[in-house]
Amino acid sequence: MSAPSPRLEIAANSLGSALAAQAGGADRIELCENLAEGGCTPSYGMLAVVRERLRIPVYVLIRPRGGDFLYDQGEREVMLRDIEACVRLGCDGVVLGALDADGAVDTALCRTLIDAARPLDVTFHRAFDAARDRARALEDIVALGCGRILTSGGAADALQGADAIAASRRQAQGRLSLMAGAGVTAASLPELLRTTGVHEVHASARVPRTSAMRYRNDALPGLSPDWMQTEADSVRHLAAALRAA
Repeated sequence: MSAPSPRLEIAANSLGSALAAQAGGADRIELCENLAEGGCTPSYGMLAVVRERLRIPVYVLIRPRGGDFLYDQGEREVMLRDIEACVRLGCDGVVLGALDADGAVDTALCRTLIDAARPLDVTFHRAFDAARDRARALEDIVALGCGRILTSGGAADALQGADAIAASRRQAQGRLSLMAGAGVTAASLPELLRTTGVHEVHASARVPRTSAMRYRNDALPGLSPDWMQTEADSVRHLAAALRAA
């Protein structure tokens, strides 16, 4: 039996990032916004335009806010509406997750969200890393029918959590895929793949972009005109390192 093909997913926080990910050779994107807080669901307008312009698969992060993964009834309704939009616009997958107050997977909510997403593919996001017992959480996620788990192994970045990711991959026994993400670079990829044994990786490949604004009000540091955006060349380096390894 041949080994699975390597897959590179890029966290794209804008239309520009999504187009750069495609140009650089990404296999798919996770479309999101507000990456400074771990990512939130993008606007309907961004989702619609990205879906129209990309040829590669588009997965959409379903997360109504930053912070924890414990959601109230209003936030649950928001997530359901966002999933409905993804299905209607012909997206390829959604990325979701929820925990209860004790740090276990909220299987009832996740099942409701997954049912609403059918027939889209489902990735369980890094709520997994925030779970109290990741081994138990993995079994719950398998039972929910998710295609993969995005994880840093519960660490600040995937390389630090590589041994834990490898343990989760062994536990999964092929029932779903483990995708390593957080702080992934072309330089760290070979060691990460060797240690974890995964074939899917997740990165943002972002670089600073300088605004073309000639006027700047430096008294507003929180409203800097500069921003971070995925760079096609950085994606190419990641894709090349993934395939070489």
